[in-house]
Amino acid sequence: MTAPIQSLDLTPKFVSMLREGYSLSHVKADLFAGLTVAIVALPLSMAIAIGSGAKPEQGLYAAMIGGFIISLLGGSRFQIGGPAGAFIVLVATTITRFGYDGFLLASMMAGCFMLLIGYLRLGVYIKYIPHAVTLGFTAGIAVIIFCGEIRDLFGLQIAHEPADILEKLNALWAVSPTYSPAAALMSLAVIFVILIIQHINSKLPSLLVAVVGASVVTWYFHLPIETIGSRFGAVPNTLPLPHLPHISLALMSDVLPSAIAIALLGSIESLLSAVVADGMSGRHHRPNCELVAQGWANIASALCGGMCVTGTIARTATNVRAKAHGPMSGIIHALFICLFILIAAPLAAYIPLAALAAVLALVAYNMIELREIIALISISRAEAFICAITIALTLFRDLSTGIGAGVTMGALLFMHRMAGLVTFHQHQPDDETEHTHGTELAVYRLSGPFFFGASTAISAQMDLIGSGPKVFVLDMADVPLIDSSGVRALAHFAARAKALGAVLCVVNAHAPIQSSLIRHGLETQITFLKNIGEAEHLALTQDKARPISVA
Repeated sequence: MTAPIQSLDLTPKFVSMLREGYSLSHVKADLFAGLTVAIVALPLSMAIAIGSGAKPEQGLYAAMIGGFIISLLGGSRFQIGGPAGAFIVLVATTITRFGYDGFLLASMMAGCFMLLIGYLRLGVYIKYIPHAVTLGFTAGIAVIIFCGEIRDLFGLQIAHEPADILEKLNALWAVSPTYSPAAALMSLAVIFVILIIQHINSKLPSLLVAVVGASVVTWYFHLPIETIGSRFGAVPNTLPLPHLPHISLALMSDVLPSAIAIALLGSIESLLSAVVADGMSGRHHRPNCELVAQGWANIASALCGGMCVTGTIARTATNVRAKAHGPMSGIIHALFICLFILIAAPLAAYIPLAALAAVLALVAYNMIELREIIALISISRAEAFICAITIALTLFRDLSTGIGAGVTMGALLFMHRMAGLVTFHQHQPDDETEHTHGTELAVYRLSGPFFFGASTAISAQMDLIGSGPKVFVLDMADVPLIDSSGVRALAHFAARAKALGAVLCVVNAHAPIQSSLIRHGLETQITFLKNIGEAEHLALTQDKARPISVA
C-alpha cells in the first residue's frame, strides 16, 4: 500500500490532468488564463530583475524557463512559477558579493537542495515554520524592496547605493536634492492608474496598461526619465543557450549560505503559494513533487542565465481567478513570454524605470499583511514579539538570520506551551473500595506529553509526595509520548518510592510508553499493571508482584 502512495506523491499534476482527459474546452480555458498571467508576469519579471541588480532579460528568462518546468513537473495544479519579489534582497546581496556567476552557481546549488528535499519526501516539514516567522520575514523583505526602489521612484542620482538599509537611506537622503519631478510624478501616476483599474475591474491587466501607458508618454513627450534602454541597453530578442557558470570548490563554499537561503525561501514561498491555490480552487497539492519541480526549474533557469524561481502567489491567484483548467495554463504563459522575447523585446527599452519601481512599490505594500499582523498582536503577544524580532533581523542583519532566529524562538514558545499542558495530580477516590484502601494506595495521574520541557516541573511535584501508602500508582493513560528526560524523572520517582518502603506501579500505559520505560531498564524499579484494580489488589495483599515483562 505504501509504494503506490509514494509514487503518487511525486506524480506531476500535468500527468494527472492528461489522465483525466483534456478537451478543447479545457484548451480554451488554459489559453485565456495563460495569456492573462503572461500579461501580469511580463512587467513584474523585468521589475524584479532590475530590483535585484540583474538585467531585465534575466527576469524574462526565469519566467519563461522556470515557469515552463514548474507547470510541467509541479505538484500544484495551478502554480505559476517565476522570479519573486521575496528573492530581491537575497539575490541583490548575492550578486553584490559574488557577481552574477556566483549567484547562478548558488541558484543551481539551491535547486539541488530542493531536489534532495523533494526526493527524500521532506517537503511536509516546511509547514512547521511558524506563521509569525513567515509574516515577519515577508514584511521585512517588503520594507527592503521599497527602500531599494526609492532611487527610481524619485529619479535620484547616486553613483553607489549601499546594501545596508540604514546606510542606503542615509545615502539616498544625501542625494535627495537630485530628485526628478518628472520621475516622481510618473511613479505616482502609474500607482494611481493601477489602483483605479483594479478598482474598476480586477480582471483587467492593470500592470501592463500602466507600464505601456507610461512608456508611450515618456517616449512621446521626451520626458527626462531614465528607461531600461538608457541604463541597460536594448533587451535582446534571442533565446538563451545553456552554459555552465564558473564553478570552483572555493566559490561553492563561499556561496553555500546563499544557496541554502535560496532553497529555504524558495521552498517556503512555493508551498505557501500552492496552499493559496488549494484554498481558492478546492484542490490539494503534492508538496514533495512541487519541490522536485522547483529544483529542476532553478537548475535549468540558472543554466540559461536566468534568475532563481519559485511559486508566485500573485500570478498563481491570477491563474485561478482566470478559470484555468490545469498546469497547461502555466506552460502557455511561459510560451507567451517566449513570443514576447522573440518579437517585442526591443520595445522594453522604452519602459521608464520609475514605472517599474512603482510596480514593485505596490508589490512591497501587498507583501506586508497588515491585517494578519494586527490580528497576531491581538491574539498572542509572544508570537507578535517573534514576528517583530524576525522583521528586525531581516532588516538589519540578513534573511537567514531572521528566519533562523524566528524558527528557534517559535520552537521554544511551542515547547513552553506544550509543557504547560502536562499535569500531575492525585486521583481522589470516588468509591467505597478506594476509600477502604486509601491508606495503602495513592493514585496519581500524569497527563500530556512527558518530555524535557515538562520533566523538571513534574519531577519537583513528585518530590513533594510524602510517606504513607504502601503502593504508589501512576496512571499514564493520557500520556501520548515520553522522552529520556521523562524516563529519568520516573526513575527518580521510583527510587524515592523505594526509599519510602513503597512500590511504584504504572497502569494504563500505552505499549510504546511501556516499551520505552523497559528499554531504559526501569522494569526492575517499576511494577507494570494493566489497571488500577490490579494495583488495589496489590495494596490489599501487600504482595510485591514481579514486574510484568513486555516483549
